Amino acid sequence: MKKFLFLIMIVAIFIAFYEQNTAKPNVIITCIALVVFMFGMIKLSAKIPPKDTEDDHKDI
Repeated sequence: MKKFLFLIMIVAIFIAFYEQNTAKPNVIITCIALVVFMFGMIKLSAKIPPKDTEDDHKDI
């Protein structure tokens, strides 16, 4: 699943950059590509555990 998300994100960013280099860039295609990229980043970062835990915030 993680490799599939990486592939989708790379394709989305490639499409966004390619669309910006055309003579008349289509804003809708660029926005859709960026939304797909951000959705992939959210899905991947959701699996990273938080750095701080509840035990670190004990009052002395």
